[in-house]
Amino acid sequence: MQDRETKEASGFATRVGRGLRLCWRRASLAALGLAAFLTLEAVGVPATAAAPSDLPKSVALLNVQFLNDHGDLEPTTSAERARLALIASLFKAKLEASGRYRFLPVPADAQAKIAAGPEIGACGGCEFSYGKELGADYAAWIVVQKVSDLILNINVYMADVAAEKMAFVHSVDIRGNTDESWTRGLTYLVKNYLLPSP
Repeated sequence: MQDRETKEASGFATRVGRGLRLCWRRASLAALGLAAFLTLEAVGVPATAAAPSDLPKSVALLNVQFLNDHGDLEPTTSAERARLALIASLFKAKLEASGRYRFLPVPADAQAKIAAGPEIGACGGCEFSYGKELGADYAAWIVVQKVSDLILNINVYMADVAAEKMAFVHSVDIRGNTDESWTRGLTYLVKNYLLPSP
């Protein structure tokens, strides 16, 4: 009887020992996995790749148009043409600084084709075609309308090329026809409507 109890106790001890060794192996593997993760993080290798949605969206700025309501009486000035280039640069800089967008170059031949065709936004969807040709996620354009030297408005449009639909349309009114008023108007629009703070 005593021998039987001794054997059973011995068998139990053996099973417990095996179980402990198995637990130890599993714990060791878990510890090795954690160590590898921490090591990769320490040397700057991310544990997971960035999600595709985190990558900046590509944008093609197709055109910056100036609509002068009284161009026959007050022709567009060189200062106004320079302001179009100013707000185009500002628009690109603001969006790229956000990390959400990157701008694609629009080659000279594409610029000439756009300039020779109907106005962007009133061309039956040509903005989507141009966006596809340029490999952009979004096609964008800006229209500045001058009602008078006192009253102007800046309109920003962004079209989702793949979905073939408008993704963003907004307008702001500005007072005064100066570099400062144009800059402040575009900055306000981008900050408050296109890239609002969370």
